[in-house]
Amino acid sequence: MITLGKISKSFGSRILFENVTITFNAGNRYGLTGPNGAGKTTLLKMIMGLEEVTSGTINLPDRVGILRQNIEDYLEFPVLDVVMMGNKRLWEAFRERDELYEVEMSDDVGMRLGEIEGIIAEENGYTADSDAEVFVKGMGIPHEFISQKMHEIPTDMQFRVLLCQALFGEPQALLLDEPTNHLDMESIGWLETFMHDYKGTLIVISHDRHFLNSVCTHIADIDYETIIIYPGNYDQMVFAKTSVRDRAELESKSKEKKIAQLQDFVSRFGAGTRASQVTSRKREMERLQPQELKKSNIQRPYIRFIPTEKAPGQVVLKATGISKSYDDLKVIKNFSLEVLRGDKIGIIGPNGCGKTTLLKMFASLLAPDSGLVENGHQMLMSYFPQNHAELVEKTDIANAFDWLKNRRQSTYDQEIRSALGKMLFAGDDAFKPVGTLSGGETARLIMAGMMLADHNILIMDEPNNHLDLEAVSALAWGLNEYKGTVLVSSHDRDLIDQVATKIIAFEGNKINIFDGPLEQYLESKAKVGTMKQ
Repeated sequence: MITLGKISKSFGSRILFENVTITFNAGNRYGLTGPNGAGKTTLLKMIMGLEEVTSGTINLPDRVGILRQNIEDYLEFPVLDVVMMGNKRLWEAFRERDELYEVEMSDDVGMRLGEIEGIIAEENGYTADSDAEVFVKGMGIPHEFISQKMHEIPTDMQFRVLLCQALFGEPQALLLDEPTNHLDMESIGWLETFMHDYKGTLIVISHDRHFLNSVCTHIADIDYETIIIYPGNYDQMVFAKTSVRDRAELESKSKEKKIAQLQDFVSRFGAGTRASQVTSRKREMERLQPQELKKSNIQRPYIRFIPTEKAPGQVVLKATGISKSYDDLKVIKNFSLEVLRGDKIGIIGPNGCGKTTLLKMFASLLAPDSGLVENGHQMLMSYFPQNHAELVEKTDIANAFDWLKNRRQSTYDQEIRSALGKMLFAGDDAFKPVGTLSGGETARLIMAGMMLADHNILIMDEPNNHLDLEAVSALAWGLNEYKGTVLVSSHDRDLIDQVATKIIAFEGNKINIFDGPLEQYLESKAKVGTMKQ
């Protein structure tokens, strides 16, 4: 159980939440939600003790698993050791035992060693190595990495090790900030299963809608300068929250209409003989005065990509026998594909497998070592890079409006302001310096540019990175409604599930092409796995 007692947090005049009292109960799995900047990570850091509260108290159980981000502190440690550090009491016992074996034996040392062996037994230390390996395997970390030091394995695998560390040692509570980052879909599935079996208190931040819907029993939503607990998963929370807001707005409008009718009566008969009736109606008007509704921080951009009138040929893109290597690492080998007009292709696979390389070759930004990529007749492409800096230079002194204007000089200013407004750059936000934009704002700026561009094929590399849940939903809708051709890579299962009608899956040393949506692909893969067993 985690208890927040009358906590408040503010930065200057900005209030994130005020005088909030909440209990997160054992056995429940809470998704912590709110748009970018609402205070989700700040709240989690406060619970972790990494950020001070403005006022109030926080009570935690004795053993809390935390997904840490400070990889640099673990670079010189072996992978299994880093995992076992998740059980602080056990790890300190291991360390003290090793230190005592280096000193001269005495009665006191012998007594302390006996006490330490007791602690190790209580913490299941004699099976710790094998228990840690279970987590490492579940996270999709190759077995050969287990004995290596952290700095010797890829960065995405280092993050997975830290997730294993958070889960290790039977914590009574788990605090996880974006745990599905750096995970492929198989590892996310393993984590979902683990969460369903977990009996402690879970608080998780995630921009993965499918993960929140699959895992969460409750949603703790930061809004209206407070934290509101909703039973159910994310979609159920959005429905409940929207319904409450709609009812409140309807009641407010009804009161305003009634007050107008009463005011009309007072105006007509205020100077007449109906003084008592006028007084009664004035009292009724005072009673009906609607309270000002706090503005909700839920905002959803309007993302709509309109293809050019120039229709491409039947084959929009054609790759013939393409290969690409980086030094001794061959990421793509002899791959061929025809992308047809109207295809919606989702590209999935673990980090570092070659998804970005493939998309850049399709976008003519990277040449294959061998083979050929050909554009179809009248193909017009718009590209969204995973690394935003490829398009938006953060040192650029231009503001958001000027950045778009420079890229679309023939576009009217009114159209640019309209596109920015749809992407939540309202009012003066349209003139924010590009160098100060957050990751989510930069992603939305790039999409605003794509909305103004001429294209009949969209190539998007992890476009959901940095976007909040509502923006990802808007993007899924926009891609689903798009009448052109789409190639999109993402780890977001909900996005791929809504958009893709074909799948390109990087699996091991192979690239598989599946003609069907993601759910069918996963079902077919599960059947193959069952047959092998």
